Amino acid sequence: MKAHDGMYIGGEWRVAAGTDTIAVVNPADEQVIAHVPAGVAEDVDAAVFAAHEAFPAWAATPPADRAARIAALRDVLVARKDEIAETVTAELGAPLQFSQMVHAGVPILVAGSYAELAASYAFEEKVGNSTVYAEPVGVVGAITPWNYPLHQIVAKVAPALAAGCTVVLKPAEDTPLTAQLFAEAVHEAGIPAGVFNLVTGLGPVAGQALAEHPGVDLVSFTGSTAVGKQIGATAGAAVKRVALELGGKSANVILPSADLAKAVGVGIANVMGNSGQTCSAWTRMLVHTSQYDEAVALAAEAAAKYGDRIGPLVNAKQHTRVRGYIEKGVAEGASLVAGGPEAPREQGYFVSPTVFADVTPEMTIAQEEIFGPVVSVIRYEDEHDALRIANGTVYGLAGAVWAADDAEAVAFARRMDTGQVDINGGRFNPLAPFGGYKQSGVGRELGAHGLSEYLQTKSLQF
Repeated sequence: MKAHDGMYIGGEWRVAAGTDTIAVVNPADEQVIAHVPAGVAEDVDAAVFAAHEAFPAWAATPPADRAARIAALRDVLVARKDEIAETVTAELGAPLQFSQMVHAGVPILVAGSYAELAASYAFEEKVGNSTVYAEPVGVVGAITPWNYPLHQIVAKVAPALAAGCTVVLKPAEDTPLTAQLFAEAVHEAGIPAGVFNLVTGLGPVAGQALAEHPGVDLVSFTGSTAVGKQIGATAGAAVKRVALELGGKSANVILPSADLAKAVGVGIANVMGNSGQTCSAWTRMLVHTSQYDEAVALAAEAAAKYGDRIGPLVNAKQHTRVRGYIEKGVAEGASLVAGGPEAPREQGYFVSPTVFADVTPEMTIAQEEIFGPVVSVIRYEDEHDALRIANGTVYGLAGAVWAADDAEAVAFARRMDTGQVDINGGRFNPLAPFGGYKQSGVGRELGAHGLSEYLQTKSLQF
């Protein structure tokens, strides 16, 4: 797509306040494919003002009418699905088939779910002699990451609009073209001017201005735990609502009764999707000591099949970072059984699918989020030991448990300190709440729980 040279504010594309631009690079060939404006505080001011002006009318719009606009947005995304996939592939590097299925397909499902929820949600209820109302928070500052550029936008914007909020979006600087395409879809869907606004720019400039802006009532951020802590501190000083979806180091726990080959195969596939750039990826594979050697062999074999099937990492910085973690794993005594730090291609930010064996829970690669196609296989002695290892990080975003019987897996999963667990390969559910325990975040996305993040409560007594 052709990049816009302005910001989408108040229902139109406006000239940016500054003159600096951001180069958009295709990570597969390292070529610049576009430039977008680097927003500054003045752009954020204008966008917040437009959102503030549009809020009263949108908040007063009947839920059924808001639902109709979100459904129209969903329909535009369906019509432009191929363009979305091609855009994501160009600026993120994901293989086109993966972009079509996941990067374009999942946001369409999520948008559709909020079109239905907006029409059916109980925004009013009777509690004794009180009537309790769920009312929109106000202006939302949404700051989204690059790894799932459209999904993360829709997961914030759709529930905010369903709740009656207005939005200012600051997308990641690596994937702004997808955000511009989304703004076009919003316009085409007939969502009123000012209800959604887009400012492209750098995190420390435009993102910080949005998070600190006194006209923003709630900040919804997805990204690193370090930045999430900064946003939380800023919001706390202003007593401002936040929703934070942060890092993860999820455990894939394979109990002895499980189908080992299936559990290992699905586990490797889970990490290799999106080149490992998924906060909820099951990057720690926990296997009973009696099955450990077999699991390592299966994992190495499975990873080797992804050698030419995964895309590059998003940028040079991420490329260097992930390769550095692989080198750190070797230095700390883990054994490489697949992949390694050497770049598999001369051009592009590619990293080989990598599997480590002989990983202990205290190693850096078992504690810190790598955000690349790297799996650590960790042995455990019994269920108590497995639970200790699974819960032994600062994160608690997602995970998986495998066993011959669902009840056995559920019993283990209920003791895990994490927000979402897949049981024996459970399928993605766009209505299930997603979010973490501990330093993986505050709040939930998706479904009714995601909608409630953008609501505040008022009670009237009679």
